[in-house]
Amino acid sequence: MLVLKPAYAMYRFYAEVAGATIKEVAYPQPSMEFPLQEVLDSITRQTRAVILSNPNNPTGTGLSLLAIERILSRARKAVVMVDEAYYEFSGVTALTEIERVPNLFVCRTFSKVFGMAGMRLGCLFSHPANIQYLHKAQSPYSVNSLAVMAAQAAVADTAYIENYVAEVLAARELLCVGLERLGIAYVPSSANFVLGHFGKRAIEVRDRLRGQAILVRDRSYEAPGCVRITVGTRAQTRRLLAALEEIWNQ
Repeated sequence: MLVLKPAYAMYRFYAEVAGATIKEVAYPQPSMEFPLQEVLDSITRQTRAVILSNPNNPTGTGLSLLAIERILSRARKAVVMVDEAYYEFSGVTALTEIERVPNLFVCRTFSKVFGMAGMRLGCLFSHPANIQYLHKAQSPYSVNSLAVMAAQAAVADTAYIENYVAEVLAARELLCVGLERLGIAYVPSSANFVLGHFGKRAIEVRDRLRGQAILVRDRSYEAPGCVRITVGTRAQTRRLLAALEEIWNQ
């Protein structure tokens, strides 16, 4: 199985549980641009699955549909799963390719833009034959009825999603401008978070922000010196930047 690094940790976890041999392709640091050529070169006859996040967590970087199509063309003998957990913030989707590409899977979640992480609910798209095959291994108790009812209501409330996404995109721009003003490098993001380069002060920044009830996530264990900042509302972002300025200039 081919995965990117850094990426969502559960890809590797579940692959190891299943006994898969894992091939990792690293994002180049500090740019974190998607290593398309390296991914293409790493797909061989032995590759059985390619897992992609678009946008990727924790880097926030995204793939173009053209890049996804090149990977699909290269990996015709493997399952290609595109995780679109943050799709609403990027607008790029591979769903349009499912009808013509039999080995493509696209997954989404209700944990992000819908704010329903506690429901533990997601969805998977692919050819009907693929889904029918997967049902053979699906637990009969995998999704509870209350989560399904909540999901049906959530997808119907398009106005909420549109307003929320617009607020997050405006706040993301505000955050990036603020980081630039403070001289803090960051990775351009297509998601609802920004990965900032804080160097040796990463842990300090995380802990001092926590002391002001602002929670950010240190990712130094996989991206040295980096802290991931989730984008909230513009008001929350202004509060974060004010606290960060006080910490950073000391």
